[in-house]
This record gives sequence, structure tokens and C-alpha cells, in this order.
Amino acid sequence: MARDPYKYFRVEARELVEGLARAALAIEKGTGGSERVVEMLRLAHTLKGAARVVKQPRIAEAAHAVEDLLAAHRDPGSAVEPALAEPILRLLDGVSSGLDALDPEGPPGVASVDSIAPVARVASIPPEPLRSVRVDIGEMDALLGGISEATSRLAEVRRELDDLARVRQMAAALADQLPASQRARASAEELRALVARVERNLGAGVDRLGSELDQTRDRAHDLRLLPASTVFPTLERAARDAAHALDRSIVFEATGGECRLEANVLFALRDALLHVVRNALAHGIEPEAERRRLGKPSAGRVGLQVERRGNRIAFVCSDDGRGIDPDSVRRAAVARGVITAARAETLGPDEILRLVLESGVTTTEAVTEIAGRGVGLDVLRSTVAALKGDVKLTSQPGRGVAVDLCVPISISAITALVLETGGSRFALPLDAVRRAMRLSSRDISRSADRDSVVVDGVVVPFLRLASVAAIAGADGVEASWSAIVVASGTQTAVIGADRLVGTSSIVLRPLPKAAGSVPIAAGVSLDDDGHPQLVLDPRGLVAAAHGGQIAARAAASAEARAPILIVDDSLTTRMLEQSILESAGYAVELATSGEEGLVRARETPHSLFLVDIEMPGIDGFQFVARTQADPVLGAVPAIMVSSCDSADDRRRATEAGALAYIVKGEFDQGQFLRTIRQLIG
Repeated sequence: MARDPYKYFRVEARELVEGLARAALAIEKGTGGSERVVEMLRLAHTLKGAARVVKQPRIAEAAHAVEDLLAAHRDPGSAVEPALAEPILRLLDGVSSGLDALDPEGPPGVASVDSIAPVARVASIPPEPLRSVRVDIGEMDALLGGISEATSRLAEVRRELDDLARVRQMAAALADQLPASQRARASAEELRALVARVERNLGAGVDRLGSELDQTRDRAHDLRLLPASTVFPTLERAARDAAHALDRSIVFEATGGECRLEANVLFALRDALLHVVRNALAHGIEPEAERRRLGKPSAGRVGLQVERRGNRIAFVCSDDGRGIDPDSVRRAAVARGVITAARAETLGPDEILRLVLESGVTTTEAVTEIAGRGVGLDVLRSTVAALKGDVKLTSQPGRGVAVDLCVPISISAITALVLETGGSRFALPLDAVRRAMRLSSRDISRSADRDSVVVDGVVVPFLRLASVAAIAGADGVEASWSAIVVASGTQTAVIGADRLVGTSSIVLRPLPKAAGSVPIAAGVSLDDDGHPQLVLDPRGLVAAAHGGQIAARAAASAEARAPILIVDDSLTTRMLEQSILESAGYAVELATSGEEGLVRARETPHSLFLVDIEMPGIDGFQFVARTQADPVLGAVPAIMVSSCDSADDRRRATEAGALAYIVKGEFDQGQFLRTIRQLIG
């Protein structure tokens, strides 16, 4: 507590600010009467008292100013004007900034909130009795870890029970060998009965304790889940502020708030959804005059629908605006050098949407506070990828856009299918498994680049788990496999193992830093005996299967973290990039020319190529084109680095096969590392 004296105050205050903001927005929409004011007075009074306890007078003053604004409207039947919301929301913005200033990772000191002119005071309103407690997510994770550790210790006790059973058998054998007339025979019989009773009672107790631990783990996990409605006020506020900034009228509607998901997932999604909501205003909702001319309601609609889909949660954000204009996307993509003009003309509707989603093309001509840089789509893609989710974009010209984000309910406590191959066990998130089957070698079709099987009339890549898990004997020819169909987005693959062990509830833990980036791994968990087991990433498995068996075997034989190969003739650039990458935990190998780079690329597996364009001899375009054409090296992503920011060079880089383009004159270390993490983790 001494290191962070404001930890619990920040948690409480943010909940109070959220409740006040939600009520203020209701007042602005004309749905808040005097009963809403009474609720807000209670929240503001509680916030003021809490701020004074932790000696934050500016926050207390702001909360008191909210009380003053509301005081005249507390009597039953009093008119509450929508205009009252604006000054209250401004005060809450100041409180939020003050709370951010109290974060230990932010600047220290007393929160800075704009001074408020005093007005008439109101009588104190006693806060409601405390009905709940607030628990830090880190503490909940520690509790879950402790439960997992206790479960492992319980497994050790179960093994001791096996030894006790052997003692009982030995006592029985001893009794049988002794003459019935000897007193030792009676003692041995008594020992056998005693051990049997202890074994029976201890076994029953261990079973009960195991069951109670399982229930406690499930309840502890449930405590980590928050209702989706927690983020609704923030998103509604973002929509409202964007509408005011753009002089639009909107109605924000949200449903499905009762769906619950892990706090870490929810708040990561909140940031992505903020960009989606703002994009709906910046790119979709038309001005009132234009909407009336089109026969639409003068106020645009931005909706958020949350729904449960098996073990996943979907957030569907939609609007009734103008939709995505294919011609505008084509022009913007060509102007940015993402595609050629000839290629742009051939793009179909689905390809247009994929281009918007994957390349971050923005059709906003002027950069504003709301949009124009394509950052929102970058945040959306990286967030969904980090959460092992999927994103889908649909659009109807003139009728609006819908963004569908589907993510796991939890990224820490999940139900997994346990597989065994080569004597090792692996866990795979169960929600990625579509079906199980038994395969023989006759069912496998082999080609030069991959193996495949036919599932329901469709050819699907087949991947032996042993081949990507670096298990000894992976190159042998098995007679049969226990196989599962694994899905990732729109792609599927069949994964073969020795056997399917069963399902299990696991707590997902991050990989140790020393392990580096393992494309097929989502993390680790502890089995019932306390031993670590790898948790497989469905996305990585499916990508490995579609990438071909040659690339998979190359990846399996590589080290846990294959190095990044930097190919650049500039010493300064090489040293700068090497320093940044090694500080971030990546291994690095250097080449001073395209020719040397090709030699090193073929000698050693690499996780990424970072290539300069302007080099004598083999330049960056040629290097990337050659590696992409290679059956093994083609699986390695490439980033091009150049001092030139021309549309032609960007186009040539994309055509050669580069997945990103970095301009030296605009080099940003944070963006540089984010780009690399998106490609290789």
C-alpha cells in the first residue's frame, strides 16, 4: 500500500466517475429526472469524501462543484435541462485527468484539476453502506496461481495414497504368511485394517478437497469477469464527443451488456472499440441536411450489440451512415502505394473491405482529431491479434458499416483439449476445435509442399504436431493419427497427434522471456502434477499447416527464437536497429550486403528479414523477391527500410513480398517494435 497509496481510491473513483458520466448522458438525452439527480448527488458526495481521505483537494473540489450544479434540481418534479450535462462532463474529464496523474506509472503528485468557481452548497448526503469489495486483477491472478499450485500439491498427495495402498497390501501379505495362532498375525491383521481405514478416509478427503479446489478456481475466475456494459458509458461518451466535434446528431444504442468476459479482454477491446465508434462518426454518419435529403432520420445511429457465441464474445459495432465507397478506397490505396492502379480496378467488394481492414487505408483527406491517419485500424488489428480473436468488416453503400469483433471470453482461464504426441502433452483451446477424427496413412495426400486430407469434401492441409513441436522422431512415418480439425478465422487445418487425452480447465501463463517468440505457442500451463505443458496457438498451427511442411520442419529445427536478420550497408543503421532489437529481447544477425544476406538466410533459420532498399549489388527489392520465391525462406516475413518515401517504392516493396515499409527519416522506435511484434510476436 505504501508504494501506491491511491490504488484503491483510483478504482473506486473511476467507478463513481463512470456512474456520474452515465447519468449525465441520460440527462442530455432527456431521460433523466430528479431521481437521476439524487443518484448523481450521492455518487458525487461519495467521490468528494473519498478524495478528501486521500488528501486530493482538487478532485474533492470538482466533485463538490458537481453537487452544486445539481443542487437546484433535486426536488421531485424539478425540470432538468439537457444543457446541465455539458459542464458536469467537463468536470468529470478533469477528475479523470487527475486520477491518471495519480497512477504510479504516470507523473507523481497531487492531481491537477481546473479550479472551480464556488456556488451555493447543498446538504451532505450520506453514502450507501458498502455492499461489495473491489479486488485488483493482479491479486485475482495470484489467487488463481495459488489454487493451481494447491492442485499440484494435491496430486502429490494422491501419489502418496498409492504408496499407502502398497503398505496395505504388504500388511495383508505379512498376515497371510504368519500362523493364525501367533499374536503377530493378529497385529498384522490390525495393521492391515488400520491402513485400509486411513487409505479410505484420506482418499475420500483428498477427493472432496480436489472438488472444492475446482469449484474455488471456477468462482475465482468468475470474479475476473465483468459485464460488457462496463464500457458502454465510455463508448457512448466517445460517440457523443465525436458527434459534437463534427456537428452531427446521433443516437447511441448498446445491447447485450449482461454478457461477461475477462477484465483484461474487455478493457483491451474498449480501446479498439473507441476507434471503431469514432470512425463511424468520421467516415459514416452524414450531416443532418444530407441525411434528410437521402430520406434518413436527421440523427444518425451508432449501435453496439454484444452477444455470446459459444466460448467467445462478439462485439458488433454498426452505423447507418454512407458506408464504404469502393472508388474512394481504390484511389486512397493507389495514392499510398499500397496497390497499383491496374490492380485497384480489378478489386471486388470483399477485396475492398479486406484492403481497408488489413492495410489501414484511410479515405479521410484531412487529418483531424477524430480521424485521418488510419491509426484506428492499426489499433483494431493489433488488439484483436493479441487477444487471439477475429475481426470482420461488412458494408452496404448508403446504408452503413458493421465491424464484428469476436474474441475469447478469457485469455487466462480456458477449457482446453489435451493432446499427446511423442510422449509430450500439449493443450489447445477447445473453442478452436471443430471436430475429431481417426486418420491412417492412406488418408493423407502428399505433395511437394504440403500434406492434406479431405474433410467433408474439402481439401484441408494436414500437419503432424510432432513436426512443429521439435519432437524427436518427427520425421518417421506413422501408421495412424488421432486428428482434430482446428479453425483460425476463415482457415482450417487438420492436426495429427498420437492420442487425444481429454479436456481440462487450465490457467494460461505467458511464456518465459527466455523462450522468445514461438509461433505455435500461446503460453504455458501446469498439468495436474505441476509440470509445465505448452498451450498451442490455433492461429500459429493453422498458419504452419498452410505454410507447407518444408517451412514447418525448418521452423521445428530452429531455436526457440530464431534471430532477426538485418541486411543493411549502413553501419549506423545496423547498429541502431541491432541495439533496439536486442534491448527488446530479440536475437540479431547482421549482413552488410544483399549477397551476404542471402548466404546467411540460407545457412540459419530466421524469424524476420529487416532489409535496406538502397544497397549496391543485390538491393532490397531483389533480396525480398528472391527469399519470397524460395520454398523455405518464403515463410519468413520481411520489412523494408528506406530513406525514400515514394509511392513507387512502396508499391515495389509490396509486389516483392514485403509486409511493412519503414522510412528512415520518420523512424519511431515504438512503432518499429510494434510492427515487428505484429509480424513475429
